[in-house]
Amino acid sequence: MIDDLIRHLRRTGGELLPTLLSGAAPHGERLQVTAGPALFQLSGPMPSGWVEVDLRIGASAGRPGRARVIADAGKDTVSVPLSLTPDGSARTVARLPDFVRSLKLELDRTGPLDLPAVRVRELTWAEAAARLAAPVLSRRLRRPWELPESGAKLLRTLRQGGVRGVMAWLLHKEQRNGSPDAGYADWQRAFSTISEADRVSIRRRAAGLRTRFSLLMAVCDTQEAWLARALASVRSQLYPHWQLCIVDTGSKSAHVRNLLETAAREDPRIQLELRSGIGKALASNASLSLATGDFVARLDPEDELAEHALYLLAEDLESHPDTDLAYGDDDRIDEQGRFVDPHFKPDWNLDLLRSHDYIAHLCAMRRERVIDLGGYRAGFPGSESYDLCLRVARDGRVRHVPFVLYHRRLGAGSPELKDSADVAVRVVQEHLGSSAQAAVGPLPDTRQVRWPIPDPAPLVSLIIPTRDARPLLETCVESILRATEYEHFEIVIIDNQSSSPDALAYFSSLQQRGVARVVRFDHPFNFSAINNAGVREARGQVVALLNNDLEAIEPGWLGEMVSHALRPEIGAVGARLLYPDRTVQHGGILLGIGGIAGHAHKLSPEHDPGYFLRAQIAQDMSAVTAACLAIRRETYLAVGGFDETLAVAFNDVDFCLRVGETGRRNLWTPFATLIHHESRTRGADDSAPKRARFHQEIRRMHARWGHVLGNDPAYNPNLTLESEDFALAWPPRVRKPW
Repeated sequence: MIDDLIRHLRRTGGELLPTLLSGAAPHGERLQVTAGPALFQLSGPMPSGWVEVDLRIGASAGRPGRARVIADAGKDTVSVPLSLTPDGSARTVARLPDFVRSLKLELDRTGPLDLPAVRVRELTWAEAAARLAAPVLSRRLRRPWELPESGAKLLRTLRQGGVRGVMAWLLHKEQRNGSPDAGYADWQRAFSTISEADRVSIRRRAAGLRTRFSLLMAVCDTQEAWLARALASVRSQLYPHWQLCIVDTGSKSAHVRNLLETAAREDPRIQLELRSGIGKALASNASLSLATGDFVARLDPEDELAEHALYLLAEDLESHPDTDLAYGDDDRIDEQGRFVDPHFKPDWNLDLLRSHDYIAHLCAMRRERVIDLGGYRAGFPGSESYDLCLRVARDGRVRHVPFVLYHRRLGAGSPELKDSADVAVRVVQEHLGSSAQAAVGPLPDTRQVRWPIPDPAPLVSLIIPTRDARPLLETCVESILRATEYEHFEIVIIDNQSSSPDALAYFSSLQQRGVARVVRFDHPFNFSAINNAGVREARGQVVALLNNDLEAIEPGWLGEMVSHALRPEIGAVGARLLYPDRTVQHGGILLGIGGIAGHAHKLSPEHDPGYFLRAQIAQDMSAVTAACLAIRRETYLAVGGFDETLAVAFNDVDFCLRVGETGRRNLWTPFATLIHHESRTRGADDSAPKRARFHQEIRRMHARWGHVLGNDPAYNPNLTLESEDFALAWPPRVRKPW
């Protein structure tokens, strides 16, 4: 039926003539890639709108390779990714701009290739929808148990984004190329663009809100177009109760004075003051002195507000009247004026904020609280806002509004992007006082906080369950003995029915050497029960649960984990675990991924910064893996240990969530890194009883934690639950308040 519809709606298309621009050279009757990727200009009638792209370059001995078609429409440029098959062909459906100036083809493939044959055929939206839906429907029909969930997701997408949202979702399924923000332009058009009906609803709801905002702006010779757009973004706010407090710190460009004075004359809500030769802190305080609103928020003169930004803040603040600070998500404005690089932030995350100023913009702070704290301080040039944010948020009365409220302009020279590393460290140190030591972090604009360990250091019990598998256990234990700098620990081996003579001999050797105790657990495998038995045997103030397939590779791993576990406000502490190929196995646990939970940044390279630096800095997480978990023994016992009805799966997630219910924060740190030779001592869940047990554990987790699994405060409802790479959610899980 779908093929009949496609044939009925087929439109005309055309061949495009490729001309080699760079990256390849003639090689007999073919081309040879020399300095790839090879780039071609495509000539012929320029297509637009929904199209089918058909590419053929011929087979070669090289790898399958990638390609992309680049459509230039002036201000708007669209890149269409293509995955080449071994026979040198590719076909995909794409959405091009309405007016395409030129097309280029980029080929990233080794070996010889034929001159590309490129055909781009225009489609009606109905044919495009049919082509995009066919593979999705085919996959679901092969997995009929997923049809109810897929149908519900389709309805949510239709409800939130209309037909445009459904088409964007289908296109995302077709073309997703591994980039976390792949398809953001389509996503934004479908789920983040305000319609006229939305504006009517927002204005009606805004009429019943009374929160007043004062926006603070310090200006000095800002480019005319940027400043004009910043001012227009304030004046076009759908929420009316705002005040814009501008201080010009000595602009010499005539356009700045003209723009500011004109705006102040035209709108009485704009207050202007001229102050020459003052620094950023004094300028911010001068604009603060003009403010009369309930909340103040800084707007850089190069940046822009989303038109519903203040309305969304007001809705949330009036629903939570004790809030001192509220912040939203943001994205960037690139050189072509497009919105790119969305930053979908977690909810309040103190350890992440100490590591990196993830809040930044748009951040609204209660004016009375700001004034009581003395406003912006001059001793932290370039980091005045970061300093104030940490002081205002100290008591934790913080709200996160998970919508893009602010657009930051790339290349505009915002001070936050160029903070002196030393100044930002001083900000965090001032915030910490003498409780810990702040230092420069592993990446620009990051910090590492080193927490003290008392002298004498507390005893730590390393609990290692095992069954046979001497080579794995020996690698684990001997690496700990060899590589661990922290000295005051005991090793407790929990032997779960080992029978291998080799393993039993190693147990005897460990006990004879006096480096480990071996405790027999003579019951069927139950990960929760085994660890609970180990903790009962532990003598340490801190217990560290370790899989037997770990390998210690750096001396400071245990000291780092213990230093956090001893903090009274912290519960479970997780480490960064790498696969033997040095890609990430565990970067903290994200709730809801795959239905229950997944590991953040899984399979990303060891030194990859991750999503907005989060793979390289310490932060609060809802849960961490028990493959390497440290916690105070008293806390472990106080929450009842691991739930033994969760024998294999999700027991660590359940445990961490119960620890979180006590008011303690769970924490993940990349500064404790180990190799994880994952799960080699237990068989796969491939028998009927094991599958039944696994599904029972899933049902138990949903019954107990279903209310939080889809809304992890350390994640964001605009990010996917289908993968562990912080990609966009199609559709997002946010509810619009209008």
